[in-house]
Amino acid sequence: QVQLVESGGGLVQAGDSPRLSCAASGRTFSSHTMGWFRQAPGKEREFVAAIRPSGGYTNYADSVKGRFTISRDNAKNTVYLQMNNLQPEDTAVYYCAAGGSYRWPMTSTSAYIYWGQGTQVTVSS
Repeated sequence: QVQLVESGGGLVQAGDSPRLSCAASGRTFSSHTMGWFRQAPGKEREFVAAIRPSGGYTNYADSVKGRFTISRDNAKNTVYLQMNNLQPEDTAVYYCAAGGSYRWPMTSTSAYIYWGQGTQVTVSS
């Protein structure tokens, strides 16, 4: 069992570069692929980024590639999402998730078995 708690969201200005954190409880964090997803009002939850257990492989949605960076610190049971140059279209609730035993690149919500409660990111222009 893994419990996930996101933090770092809020109201930001276009062009800002906040960092989201996701703290995990449980002893198995380091064995899970971790992902970030987001859901805007009226839209389906969409993949943002994922990172393999060792941190050696990452994958990004085209919409954030080059602007967002996912990383993890297994000693701290924490995964991060550095978001640079945010734009209004990045406004969404951001969720972190811990993956099950699925094949990489794990961009589908169905590949993840534990979810945080989400943190709102609102980008004003």
